[in-house]
Amino acid sequence: MSRSRKALLIWGCNVAAIFVASSFIDGVDYARKFWVLLVAAGVFSLVNWLVKPVVKALSLPLIFLTLGAALFLVNLLMLYVTTWIVGPFRLASFESAFWATIVIWAVNWLLHAVLGLKRKRR
Repeated sequence: MSRSRKALLIWGCNVAAIFVASSFIDGVDYARKFWVLLVAAGVFSLVNWLVKPVVKALSLPLIFLTLGAALFLVNLLMLYVTTWIVGPFRLASFESAFWATIVIWAVNWLLHAVLGLKRKRR
């Protein structure tokens, strides 16, 4: 699969994941404007690609100490970074961000498995 096709599929998965999260969690809002959903998913994809590896590297000691549980906080932070960049995309509270992180992770995990986007270990 080409890199551009994979990037588009990941972006599409993020569109679906953010849409599902906003449908089930009251505090996740993209102002019911489709373009905001598309931009938020694009920014979320870029943030996960560019910022997340740096944050994970800086938090390695904490990740080891918590046996990986701190990775959830890294994912939560990536969602907050997206809201800071995309103004109309909002999280009303920490609780809504907490649940949105879980929903977005679950939807992405499912879609990546179905679409074959999971990384193959060698």
